[in-house]
Amino acid sequence: METNSRETLKADFDAFDISEELGFLLEEPLTNLPDYYRVWLDLANNLTDLIESHKLRDLVHKMPVLSPDFLSDHRELRLAHLALGFISMGYVWQEGQHGPAQILPKALALPYWLVSRRLGLPPILTYADSVLANWKLKNPTGDMEIGNMDLIFSFPGGESCRGFFIVSLLVEMAASSGITGALEVMHAMKTLELSGIQKGLVKVTQSLKKMKETFKLMHNHVDPTAFHGTLRIFVSGWRDNPMLPRGLLYEGVSNEPILLSGGSAAQSSTIQCFDALLCIQHEDETRSFLTRMREYMPPAHRQLIETLSVCPSLRDFILSSSSSDLCKAYKSCVSALVDLRNYHLNTVAKYVVVPGNHARAMGCPLRGVGTVLNDTGTGGSNLMVFLKSVRNTTQKALILERPSASKETEM
Repeated sequence: METNSRETLKADFDAFDISEELGFLLEEPLTNLPDYYRVWLDLANNLTDLIESHKLRDLVHKMPVLSPDFLSDHRELRLAHLALGFISMGYVWQEGQHGPAQILPKALALPYWLVSRRLGLPPILTYADSVLANWKLKNPTGDMEIGNMDLIFSFPGGESCRGFFIVSLLVEMAASSGITGALEVMHAMKTLELSGIQKGLVKVTQSLKKMKETFKLMHNHVDPTAFHGTLRIFVSGWRDNPMLPRGLLYEGVSNEPILLSGGSAAQSSTIQCFDALLCIQHEDETRSFLTRMREYMPPAHRQLIETLSVCPSLRDFILSSSSSDLCKAYKSCVSALVDLRNYHLNTVAKYVVVPGNHARAMGCPLRGVGTVLNDTGTGGSNLMVFLKSVRNTTQKALILERPSASKETEM
């Protein structure tokens, strides 16, 4: 039985492109491409200096239009997408909020579009790029901990930029056993195996708690002023963004501007998987936004969310079950997700709302988003309204204790 279970999980890991140890992270990302693409890597590897010296746009204008046909496998395509994404963000936002580029030159736009089509991703820097595929170990034989990790490509913002992306990566890695737990619950539901469902839920709960603890590293490695005033604009997109209200024209690809959202935590497959597993019913507008964010995920990861979404309702099964242990395991899991969302909400207030209000009072920083995106997430949502909405709908999924048990309020 154990062997069959392991084989089933292994098939799931392969089908949904998941690593048992790393979750949705790309395993062993490449840092080099064939020499033909040297110009892309030269720009991406020196991006911070080129942005700060205002030279990036000029160099992009001199770039040849390269064919992506010589990219031979998935990891080469992911590195190319990452490099072109970083260069594109740098190109668009080099001059800050008052001078965004309206057109992405053909030498960037066309190969980026073609690489994106092969990957099933949009031609913009996504969470799957900047967080899941943008890491390397300083010591290849060392552990995956923050002191031994670095970014492949970076934006202005120094240690705060590195800290923001690496801590986000470590939060994703902390979710790995929970993703396995979600798969175990999914399979146990097919045979209504109560112990398997409970065991999987416990794994998800432990992961959610570990994610919250890991998230706390953000306060040690990311300065709120640097994040808001320097880094945040470079992960901003061109949909629902007042700085680029019509979108961005991709030269050689389309005759009309294209609207695309910037990378955000709403593009995390992990959280959407847990929502689907636990049957969290978000409000219509929120659900519509989250569903659209799936278009920014690798197709295999998106498929896992959709697979979990159409499974028989775990919540309904537990409500109809007489097992108080199962009810308790589900409730603990939802509570842990509420706690994580509360923590995220408070962290966003510290890193976006407070510095944004300060910028409004003191005048906008030269390159930062100033007050333009104070209320808007990099993905285009009304930030605090969205975060409070997902927190509140998660709370509503909590199952109250049965009448025979002591009633407990959960806030």
